[in-house]
This record gives sequence, C-alpha cells and structure tokens, in this order.
Amino acid sequence: MGSFVFNVEWLNGVITLPWWGYVLVALALTHITIASVTIFLHRHQAHRSLELHAIPSHFFRFWLWLTTGMVTKEWAAIHRKHHAYCEKENDPHSPKIFGIKKVFWEGAELYRDEAKNQATLSRFGQGTPNDWIENHLYTPHAKLGIAIMMVINLILFGPLGLSIWAVQMIWIPVWAAGVVNGIGHYWGYRNFEASDNSTNIIPWGIIIGGEELHNNHHAYATSAKLSNKWYEFDIGWFYIRILEILGLAKAKKTIPQIKFDLSKTMPDLASLQSITTHRYVVLIEYVRMMRTLGQKELRDILESKNFSSKTTKQWWALLRKNSESLTETEAKEVQQLLQASSLLRTLYDFYQSLQKIWERSSASAEDLVKELQMWCERAQASGITQLADFSKYLARFA
Repeated sequence: MGSFVFNVEWLNGVITLPWWGYVLVALALTHITIASVTIFLHRHQAHRSLELHAIPSHFFRFWLWLTTGMVTKEWAAIHRKHHAYCEKENDPHSPKIFGIKKVFWEGAELYRDEAKNQATLSRFGQGTPNDWIENHLYTPHAKLGIAIMMVINLILFGPLGLSIWAVQMIWIPVWAAGVVNGIGHYWGYRNFEASDNSTNIIPWGIIIGGEELHNNHHAYATSAKLSNKWYEFDIGWFYIRILEILGLAKAKKTIPQIKFDLSKTMPDLASLQSITTHRYVVLIEYVRMMRTLGQKELRDILESKNFSSKTTKQWWALLRKNSESLTETEAKEVQQLLQASSLLRTLYDFYQSLQKIWERSSASAEDLVKELQMWCERAQASGITQLADFSKYLARFA
C-alpha cells in the first residue's frame, strides 16, 4: 500500500503547489514567452531595433521553440509584410481587410496561412537565423519543441501540467495574433496620426510585453522602446534596459524627441527634416486643431443637411485619412460634406497638402523646403488664426 501511495504521489508531479501556485507558474511561463516574442522576434529580428548577445538570443529562440513552435523567419517575414502593406490588400492580418472578428478569433490561422507563402518568406525573411540548429532542429521540427514542453510540464506538475501547457499553447494566438493584430488596429487611443488604423490599447504594456502600445510602434517602427508619454509603461523596454546593464543587449534606436528653435519664423531644411521624422506628431496635432475648430460646424451641418447616418466621430475618421486611401464612395461623401462648409474645406485642403510635402520622395530637399515655406505663407494668409499659429509651430521645428 505504501508503495502504491508513493506511485500516486509521483504521478502528481515532482512539484506540488497550492492552486494559486499553479496559476502563478502558468503566468510566469507565458510571460517569458511574451517577453521572448517582443524582445527577440519583434524588436530584434523583425525591426533590428536592438542588438542581442548570443546568450539571450539563443535562450529566446530555444524558449519560443518549446512554447510556440514558431519559426523565426516566418514570424519576422509576416510582420515585415504587415508593415509594408498595412491596412492594404496584401496585409496578412488587417481587421480592415478581414474584419475584426476574423482577426481576433482566427488570427493564428491567418498567420499559418501566410507562413505557407514562399514569396513572403523569400522577400521579407532576409537576415533571420540560418545556422545549423535552425536548419536541422527549430525549423524542420517546430512541433517537437511543444511536445517536449508538454512532457516537461507533466513530469513537473502531473496532470495539472497539461492545463498549464494548454494555457501556454493558446497564449500567443490569443494575445499576440488576436489582441495585438486585431484590437491594436481597431480600438484604443492614438498618440500619433499614423497612416494606418493602429492604436494603443492601454498605456501600460505589461500583459503583452509592451505590445499594447501599438500605435507608438507603427509611428516609429524601428524604435526599441514602445512607450512615449510619461504615463506609458513598456515592460519589454524595462527588460531590454536590464540586458543593456548586463552587457547583453544594445538599443540601436528609440523614439526621437522633438527639438524647437523659438527664434525661427520660417521653416528651413532642419525644420523639414525634423517635421518629416515627426510627421505623425505633426498630423495628430493638426487633426486636434481641425476638430477643435470644426466640431460645431460639422454638427450643425449634420443636423441641417441630409447626410448619411455617420456619427461625428466617423466623419472625423474620414477627414483625417489621406485622400488617396479613400474609397470611391468615401471620397464622394467627403466632397459632399466639404461643399457645405468653407471652413472644413480649407482645413481639409491644408491637411492634405501638408501630407504631400513629405510624400514627394523624388523632389529635391530645396524644392520641399520651398513647398513647406509656401504652405506656411498660405496658412498665415488664410485668415484663420489657429492655422496661422500652426504654421509658426512648424517653423520652430529644429
């Protein structure tokens, strides 16, 4: 009998914990996985925003093999393609293209489908690990790692280890594929008027390793630090700083700070360069000014005219889009609205022409400076005080 009891206790696992202990273990293990995704796959591999020593690099790669079965080349290639075609037809997982329900609930399936696209891997998968262990173990035997993880959990925690393993298996599909790729392009707040629908889900990036600050990332994709405002926290950056102190990592880029020269009255080349770098800050400040000036007029028009059933929020979402990204129906609706308001027409036209300045990559720097100066001169002559003040704001960029 004593031997039988011993065997039953052994089947319960090497480690015995209270119920909350198993919960903490599951949270700790999944958090290591999230940290591996955001530090290694995202910031180090996909965007090259930091350098990693071989020790953490190999640890992250090994841990991801055990807990996700994801192949580094596939993940980096799919993510780079997402940035290249964000919110457009070839975006692998855009809520705008597939719908929020599809991306949220079936984001992992979208990832697996795109991973089969050899053209994506060839074009966007350059520079990822190509050593012996990658080619002979991690890539060809991706499922072996998660099977080994299941056995380890069973040995350590017994039958409850299967529950912990199941949580590990769904953690990335739910939080990364579903929440970041879905909710991060559908709901939240925006610090930057990026050219896509990216949002910051919440200002405290802890559960998903800092990936909650998705709008910040899309505005400055090569920044190793995802937080920007004083109240935002990026736990992934916290871990990177620890690795830097230990000499195991080095951040290559972070979100640059805007500098101003208050003595300037007209933009110059330095202004143009700074404005181009911080264009998403400039745009969101312009949108705020446009909404402040035009909110009452927009409401009055919607109440007095026979327009579609869009809310004021939906109208502002249309007005802040680049005119070239509007559908034919949206473009007609916008023009109908602008015909009813000279103020909104002026603000909208200035907004669109400002974007075109940094989009003209083929123009010389001298020509672009002249265009920016002309934009400011027209703004000062517009008769709209706030627009004239905004031109002065642009001139002071240094």
